[in-house]
Amino acid sequence: MTIIAPSLLSADFLNLQRDVEHFNAAKDLWFHLDLMDGHYVPNLTFGKTVLKDLHKVTNHKLDAHLMVSNPQDYVEVLSDIGIHNFTFHWETVSHQDCLVREIKKLYPSVGISLNPATPIEMIPTYIFDHIDLLLIMSVNPGFGGQSFIDGVIDKIKKAKKIRDERNLNFHIQVDGGINDKNAPSLVAAGASILVAGSYIFNTTPSEYLRRVNSLR
Repeated sequence: MTIIAPSLLSADFLNLQRDVEHFNAAKDLWFHLDLMDGHYVPNLTFGKTVLKDLHKVTNHKLDAHLMVSNPQDYVEVLSDIGIHNFTFHWETVSHQDCLVREIKKLYPSVGISLNPATPIEMIPTYIFDHIDLLLIMSVNPGFGGQSFIDGVIDKIKKAKKIRDERNLNFHIQVDGGINDKNAPSLVAAGASILVAGSYIFNTTPSEYLRRVNSLR
């Protein structure tokens, strides 16, 4: 079953607990958390206090996507609030393999994210042996509600080829502009986790689960 990861960046921040609890009955669902610092991307989002409280109202896995200039500074800080997956941007770090090892000491899952213009060939193949998730951005990071960039489908296919040829099982996650129209082609290309924000939350709360199911 494809995992759907509602991006809480698009939720109603004044009613965040209400929005989160509407997904209690869902299966194969993670909550995607975009942590932005106003430096790497021109936006700010929630911090540790919100994430800690969020963990109290859901049993779904928390998927932290660090859109920050210094992800290494957050590894220990966020390690005690129940985050399942910690993803950092390949472009922000010089010694990525070292950071992967540090994250793996404290989190069940570690992910690497690539911006749309960053080719997958930038990642040495041995790195794929040590990660649990590859996040392929299908919009430029920083804001919700952007349109899907079709060119990333080839990148998804390349990631799947690497995974298959090396007999690995890391997730291929796609984030940005995802809806019920492009979801089938993403899964066919090899995606196993679809992050969706505006598509899920730009409706009434009673429709959230229907939108999740439509992506499958």
